[in-house]
Amino acid sequence: MENRININVSAVDYEKTSSAIARQLILVEEMVHSQNEFVMTDSEFAFGWHFFVVSVNQTLVEKLADQMGPDFEQIKGKGLEKKFLTWLSKNLEGKTPRFKLAIKEEMESSKYGIF
Repeated sequence: MENRININVSAVDYEKTSSAIARQLILVEEMVHSQNEFVMTDSEFAFGWHFFVVSVNQTLVEKLADQMGPDFEQIKGKGLEKKFLTWLSKNLEGKTPRFKLAIKEEMESSKYGIF
């Protein structure tokens, strides 16, 4: 089984945000000559926000990092997952209303005191 990067997404507009994320990831797939490298869950609505998860194969992110080379290394963040999260956020800015992205495993850790 492939390693996956699970990203929690919080958005005020599920349709626009999920479409923008899908478009961006499809562009990455085309850029690195891959297919079917990500899946997205349906949203759950609470507190005026839509919550859903985007699961991306780590190999897609590694291929993106290889193709971008030094530009990817200069992206803010510690490690492959954080850099990809920053890259994705920057590429979605202005294309969708308010949204937040976070690595799922970090949100579930006890350091946030949520679970």
